[in-house]
Amino acid sequence: MSQAAALARELTSRGLITDPAWHRAVLAVPRERFVPQTVWMPSRDGSGWREPLPKTHQRVGEAIDGDYAIVTQTDDGAPTGTDGRGWLATSSISQPSLVLAMLQALDVCDSDRVLEIGTGTGWNTALLCQRLTDANVTSIELDREVAEAARAVLETQGYKPTLVIGDGAAGAAEHAPFDRVLATVAAHEVPPAWVEQTRPGGVIVTPWCTWFSPGVLLRLVVAEDGSASGRFVGPAPFMMLRAQRSASPLGDWQDFVDEDAPGVEEGRTATNPRWIAHRDDGWRLVVGHLVPGVDFASFEASDNSGEASVYVYDRGTASGSWALGEYSPEETTWETKVRGPRDLWAEIGRAWEAWQAAGRPGRERLGLSVTADGRQVLWADTPATPFGRQRRHLRCAGTPACSYTGVPGGWCAGLVARHTSTCGGVPAFRSWAGMRPAPAPRSGRGCSA
Repeated sequence: MSQAAALARELTSRGLITDPAWHRAVLAVPRERFVPQTVWMPSRDGSGWREPLPKTHQRVGEAIDGDYAIVTQTDDGAPTGTDGRGWLATSSISQPSLVLAMLQALDVCDSDRVLEIGTGTGWNTALLCQRLTDANVTSIELDREVAEAARAVLETQGYKPTLVIGDGAAGAAEHAPFDRVLATVAAHEVPPAWVEQTRPGGVIVTPWCTWFSPGVLLRLVVAEDGSASGRFVGPAPFMMLRAQRSASPLGDWQDFVDEDAPGVEEGRTATNPRWIAHRDDGWRLVVGHLVPGVDFASFEASDNSGEASVYVYDRGTASGSWALGEYSPEETTWETKVRGPRDLWAEIGRAWEAWQAAGRPGRERLGLSVTADGRQVLWADTPATPFGRQRRHLRCAGTPACSYTGVPGGWCAGLVARHTSTCGGVPAFRSWAGMRPAPAPRSGRGCSA
């Protein structure tokens, strides 16, 4: 049995391919031919690095034959480790089950014109061509080296879609309008160009994440007035558009917190420091949206008292803000240390109240709207019940300081212009600080991780 047939059998037997047209496409496009000669696999020494391995390596072969994403580029093409090791995954050939979930969410007709954001290795592009014909597929890729490699392998397989080298966030206006837009890279803010270049009634399918929460798959339908709205339809861990990456995607909590720095203020908060660690997917989406850039690290007391030191800090927007909350189950307000322009405990408290008031919605009840003037609105159940904070794409509605966070110049003032290619099934960050072992805090109640 061929690799393509084996993969198609696995996905159909698991109920992951329900459209016969996409089943035929998977059978016709062998994934293995789009895997480059060198890929990066997690190092087995537990260091967190990814080590380069040849395509012929057993581990790589197992990944090709299975339902796994395979990293095909690290550190934007310049691995930062010794012996070619890389740290940050920046391109991949996506996880097959996720690829098919996204393709089927497009709900295409045979004559639909599709814009793909992130050509990557070209496998997803080839599937689109097989299903819709080359003439109906336009794909854009920022990284020239990645794009040319994809072009070469697509041509060897007999596919000649329209390939554009450029910033995917800008779309491909010269080839618009499109019936469908499919992003193979995550957005934190849906770029207005994607909505503008999609015809009314058209569909945008994109991974969406908040830096804090795991990625989710968003399906938007574009309206006559130039707005778009839709629901989150499943998990989708992808890398971010480079322009929307966290300001600091790497680094531990100690890189953001300095209790000895000037300007540290002590006080108390009514926000329970434990709330930030709540694992509900809906809460994580809401707090990540309403408290942009937030991350945390939590350390339990070693004396079984139930106490904990909880640090929250701004990883994403580079405001320099952080806060410490000293949790005790015996108290109803908690000691704090804070530094920076943002009151993170207050922001988290407001987000918690908003989530509670909406009935503690899970991911399946949440959706997103993009207004005609570029505001992005998270809502529960229906667009008529939005959460309190709306965001304009890449800035805070033209105000000198964000009305929600108080960050001068808008919450995104610290964003850096970095881009990444497609990576399906590979998280944007290796882990969240609050989910991984870390050293005991340098001060506080002597807690241990």
